[in-house]
Amino acid sequence: MTSKQTSQQRDSLFSSMCARDPNESHRVATPLELFFDLVFVVAVAQAAVALHHGIAEGHIREIIPIYIRLFFGIWWAWMNFTWFASAYDCDDVPYRLLVFVQMVGAVMFAAAAPDFVAGDFFRGVGAYVIMRLAMVAQWLRAARSDPDRRTTTLRYATGVALVQVGWVGFLFLPAEWQSGAFALLVLAELLVPVWAERAGNTTWHPHHIAERYGLFTIIVLGESVLSLTLAARSALDAGGLNGELLLIVAGGLLILFSMWWIYFEWSAENMLTSLRQAFLWGYGHYFVYAAAAAVGAGLAVAIDQATHHAEISAGTAAAAVAVPVSVFLGALLFIHGRIKPTVLIGALLVLATPLLGLSGIFAAGLVLAGIIAAAYLPSVQA
Repeated sequence: MTSKQTSQQRDSLFSSMCARDPNESHRVATPLELFFDLVFVVAVAQAAVALHHGIAEGHIREIIPIYIRLFFGIWWAWMNFTWFASAYDCDDVPYRLLVFVQMVGAVMFAAAAPDFVAGDFFRGVGAYVIMRLAMVAQWLRAARSDPDRRTTTLRYATGVALVQVGWVGFLFLPAEWQSGAFALLVLAELLVPVWAERAGNTTWHPHHIAERYGLFTIIVLGESVLSLTLAARSALDAGGLNGELLLIVAGGLLILFSMWWIYFEWSAENMLTSLRQAFLWGYGHYFVYAAAAAVGAGLAVAIDQATHHAEISAGTAAAAVAVPVSVFLGALLFIHGRIKPTVLIGALLVLATPLLGLSGIFAAGLVLAGIIAAAYLPSVQA
């Protein structure tokens, strides 16, 4: 191997982490980003499983705060990497290795989901801190290579690192202080990007961000399809499908297909035209993703109730589907910053479907199909 070849190989292994062009053409998700998403959806699945069992066992008031906390850790780590990669993806060896560290942290976080349910946060917080410290290293690399945005990147690195110190301290607080401390630390996490971007905007790519969010939406909806499929398989093994179960499965699929349709009917990249809109878009997706995953958990709960394996009423089981569907629709209205009357009315109608018991799940599917027919198909035909 010649010295020139050795130099070229070194350049490919260790690149300068310069800011990417926000107007770069044909910017799409990389294979590493797609792999990253698939690993993170394992954590999403574990959070949904915890929600499913908690609701089915009648521990609704206890499990919902736990689910909110679990999902925040997953979503925030995923989101921070996504926006960073949109601006600074150099795809060299250190970059890939640090992404792998984040993925290891995500697997550890998923494995710690039962500990969260039991009130033990040690493993989960440890896994979360691993993911976040890997991002500190990425921001420090960016600070070294991008002098024009050094203040911004150093603010990110400093802010993220300091909040992780807070999370470690959280583990040693008395139990009665942890709820308040958790809320404060979440607020601190959310404020770090706001503070950092005030020093100068990072060069995220609107089309790339829209695609990344859309792909993760598909994966989360796919996880909900898997939850429904596994629950239906369990029902078959226990004695077969009856008319009520068929309505749940048909309604569940109709709901999930309609959620996909409604989400992608709105143009995303056209929304990402300012930093303010970017924050609304990015932060608002917490509710989109958490609700989409919760729908799968709710459908599994409904099948449990229909097969007499849940300790809740039929109306409560139907509400476990209707409420996250309505949150999903409301979140879409929020992130797009405009009211579509058909979507708003549909969200309110879905909230009323649990009055029909488990049959309300099929009714909710019909409502969502009606939203598509009323609001979207005419525009397509036009």
